[in-house]
Amino acid sequence: MAKICLIGAGSTVFAQSIIGDILSQPDLADSVVALHDIDGERLNTSAIVARRIGASLGLDNLKVEASLDRRQAMAGADFVILMMQVGGYRPATVADFEIPKRYGLRQTIGDTLGIGGIFRGLRTIPVLLEICEDMRAVCPNALLMNYVNPMAMNCWAIAEAAPDIRSVGLCHSVQETSGDMARWLGEAPENLDYLCAGINHVAYFLKFEKRLPDGGREDLYPRLKALAEAGAVPAGEAVRFDMLRRTGHFVTESSIHFAEYNPWFIKAGRDDLLDRYEVPLDEYPRRCEELIREWHALRAGLEADDSPIPVHRSNEYAAGIVHAVVTGRHNLIYGNVRNDGLIADLPDAAVVEVPCHVDRNGVQPIRIGRIPNHLAGIMRLSINVQQMVVEAALTRRKDAIRHAAMLDPHTAAELSLDEIWRLVDDLIEAHGDLLPRYH
Repeated sequence: MAKICLIGAGSTVFAQSIIGDILSQPDLADSVVALHDIDGERLNTSAIVARRIGASLGLDNLKVEASLDRRQAMAGADFVILMMQVGGYRPATVADFEIPKRYGLRQTIGDTLGIGGIFRGLRTIPVLLEICEDMRAVCPNALLMNYVNPMAMNCWAIAEAAPDIRSVGLCHSVQETSGDMARWLGEAPENLDYLCAGINHVAYFLKFEKRLPDGGREDLYPRLKALAEAGAVPAGEAVRFDMLRRTGHFVTESSIHFAEYNPWFIKAGRDDLLDRYEVPLDEYPRRCEELIREWHALRAGLEADDSPIPVHRSNEYAAGIVHAVVTGRHNLIYGNVRNDGLIADLPDAAVVEVPCHVDRNGVQPIRIGRIPNHLAGIMRLSINVQQMVVEAALTRRKDAIRHAAMLDPHTAAELSLDEIWRLVDDLIEAHGDLLPRYH
């Protein structure tokens, strides 16, 4: 019997997906599901959802624990899954978007890089390290699975400050993008072979092939590139297909995300670029509002109807990892781990996203070796910022925050040094107690 603890379980829609994935596997049906959130109302809703999922699956003896006390929820856990948003949509995310706008700096998502990603990391890393301290006390052998963005910064800080904690960062960009690419080419995802490597949200498909009936392989990149050359680009994917045309490789994260990781697509006074590349500014606040509406609708539905909740398996990796560790049956995932030579072209301390074997021994990353120089160069633009954010979070030095913002490609392309300095100060002030004191 495994105990799986979800931290930030008030993210009910995502928690529902993870819980359903886990409990729908017969080998994991006797798992204990422990839920924690700082919002009691949301926590209660997620507990109801977990129990309804159990009812749908006929798990009459399912044990669901819900606690506002984090250590109590984590005690004795075998797996700890992080899914919280420190600071919430209001006030934190709103500040991340609205204050930079005063300087003419616009964003799309702001959760991975850019000024929004920087401050999301600064307010999240201290909480992650507190969770690691809790794990040392109540579940020191548990595997920590992090879904919280900014993924690379968060995992880097954990690897640096809590190397004794077994951890892996999880995203769905690799599996979702591979499915998208298959659909665009009219291929079945189960017939694909691919190799992907890089950093979270800026990883590239180094190989993208189809298995043939005669045992051979067809390289699908020529067909994908033909779409770009013919202008037959799927809606909303102009950024990634232009990058494919210019770099020869397809990037894992969506065009909406990738547009703000560099200086090329969002520029003040250049609405022509926004139109050409179909870049939706302020997309993440819109998504947050939609998620809030979904949660209220879900809660109202639970109050109106006590019927079981249908369970549909997602493509998230968490349940597959739990299953592989518990049963010893091998699984392959893409995980975010400390580099340590896995990708030879990137710093050892950086967090990279690479294929990983999983079994009873845990998550075991696969060495990639060298990647094309220009792809590594694009990744290092992000790594420079990530490194400074982690340094800032661990040393509490305000200058390190400023240096992170100076190095950020999009911020640096839009603002002067004086503006960057003032913007950082304004955001620190706006965050108040959400940040520790910096000197």
